[in-house]
Amino acid sequence: MVFRKLPGVSASGMGLRLSQKFVFLLFLSGLVTLCFGALFFLPDSVRLKRIFLSKTESQPVTVGSENDVREHLKKGAKDPEHLRGITSAKGETSTKLKALSRKPSVTNEAKTDKKVAGGEALEDMTLSRSKTDSASKDEKVTSSSNQGANTDTSFDYNKFKKCLLKPPLGIEHGKPSDPQTLQRREKVKEMMKFAWDNYKSFAWGRNELRPLTRNGHIGNMFGGLRGASIVDSLDTLYIMGLMDEYNDAKEWVETSLDLNSNGEASLFEVNIRYVGGLLSAYYLTGEEMFKRKVMVLGEKLLPAFNTPTGIPRGVINLGSGTSWSWGWASAGSSILAEFGTLHLEFVHLSELSNNGIYTEKVMNIRKLLNKIEKPHGLYPNFLSPVSGNWVQHHVSIGGLGDSFYEYLIKSYLMSDKTDEEAKKMYYSALEAIEANLVQKSPGGLTYMAEWRGGILDHKMGHLACFSGGMVVIGADDGAPEKRQHYLDLAAEITHTCHESYSRSATKLGPEAFRFDGGAEATATRLSDRYYILRPEVIESYMYMWRLTHDPKYREWGWEAVEALEQHCRVEAGFSGIRDVYAQTVSHDNMQQSFFLSETLKYLYLLFSDDDLLPLEDWVFNTEAHPLPVVRKRCLQGEGGTHDKTTSE
Repeated sequence: MVFRKLPGVSASGMGLRLSQKFVFLLFLSGLVTLCFGALFFLPDSVRLKRIFLSKTESQPVTVGSENDVREHLKKGAKDPEHLRGITSAKGETSTKLKALSRKPSVTNEAKTDKKVAGGEALEDMTLSRSKTDSASKDEKVTSSSNQGANTDTSFDYNKFKKCLLKPPLGIEHGKPSDPQTLQRREKVKEMMKFAWDNYKSFAWGRNELRPLTRNGHIGNMFGGLRGASIVDSLDTLYIMGLMDEYNDAKEWVETSLDLNSNGEASLFEVNIRYVGGLLSAYYLTGEEMFKRKVMVLGEKLLPAFNTPTGIPRGVINLGSGTSWSWGWASAGSSILAEFGTLHLEFVHLSELSNNGIYTEKVMNIRKLLNKIEKPHGLYPNFLSPVSGNWVQHHVSIGGLGDSFYEYLIKSYLMSDKTDEEAKKMYYSALEAIEANLVQKSPGGLTYMAEWRGGILDHKMGHLACFSGGMVVIGADDGAPEKRQHYLDLAAEITHTCHESYSRSATKLGPEAFRFDGGAEATATRLSDRYYILRPEVIESYMYMWRLTHDPKYREWGWEAVEALEQHCRVEAGFSGIRDVYAQTVSHDNMQQSFFLSETLKYLYLLFSDDDLLPLEDWVFNTEAHPLPVVRKRCLQGEGGTHDKTTSE
């Protein structure tokens, strides 16, 4: 013992007088208070991590098993507040999870409907506190950011408009000449107004509406940000001509969208919904307020890239800038569909700010992906942000992987077809997908299986049904001799996804469907039978219609409208359902924000003429927010090169 070595202190009973013992205990208690008391005053729940680990330090990277992920998914399926995509790919860990958040509540209503009065009051205080000061705070942050970057942030909106080939809203807002198609489009518009009005009545300022209990849902994936349904709906309301509703949304963003939050957010979800939504609102309307807001938010996402490899972690505290990986992600890895779904938005952040830091961050991701070896040319879903190596060899075109591939071809198209690196990566990846994942069922259905270290899992998630649209928009820019092949492949995949709808009792598709054990395009597991108002199948209908004008895609879209009206419309909004094969449906009490942003927007475009958001000028991000093609030569020139076309 230490005291045995001290002079004047005996071993017997430590030789301490009562006064000495008192002084010693007082000193010891003060030391404990000094060392550990401060922890309770740190601003968020990652105190210990912040004290003992640097921001770029990580836990040791070891290859784990997918059982860890599955365990997380099982828990997520029981948790109504869980992230949007935790099964299938969005009963797997999903991403568009899309990535992580696209699985909603599929639990007992009694559990989801519980509300603590104190919690409600706290939410109300949080929602209202920013109305007087959020705009001024945002302006201060923007000013500080601009001074630090020492850049000219002027963006010539009028010149941008001249660089568009066609007016964004078309000649007559895309009004179809066919009376039946017009009637169907008006029905979709009515659905949007119904969904919006109920959100405004019962959940205004919250992130999403719970239509059965008529209250709002906040969730925990936006880091304290509010109004996800409002930001997600801005462009949908605008293109549908719902101007009173749009103006209400704009006013809320200006006065109440508080970006000075201090919570733990999904980098992916904040980027595709908030950054994407604000960018598209700015480009469509020219309202400077949207630009100011998005530049403040964009800067808050940059610390997520502070890793040894530059691969961002999936979760970031928007206040402190601390970032970390999802707890369920294998070995602290980052997710392909998350770090691979930033390119479109970050390129536009650089365009608006004249600051190349955003483009530099996403180009560094590409640089690393091009450098590392890819098994059979495929991109696994998990990558260590510390070592830059793959963690597990699980490949999916559904959740965890999906929008990475989507953003490759869309980056090429958005660059006015100048981004040759994105083009090469996309067609190389598509070749590997065809060689390893594309399968044909005994019944003749083409589908994209999942790949687990060389073993195929004959499952296709609803999220993977976006791929029909992805393949068709890239059909014209691959090898000329493969154009028809790509058109055929896109049509076959879209047909398979339609079959997953038509083979259910509700005519809505399950979260995942299988092609084994005699099953084809049907869910064989109870955990895969739910439908949460997802857009991916309808998204492919829209692209297939635009690029082939085959009338069956409009008919299939109308089938979806009728099914949504019959099974998902309730008295106070739209709700997902727990089992698409049940004759009597059970609702999940959640009107997802992406239903307003994606599902209804794609339906409206499906029944509109092609000059409403023409694909020559606009690329949709993975939340269906339209972003303009960047025509560098035109923007940097003296005047627009397409003035005549635009003014017609």
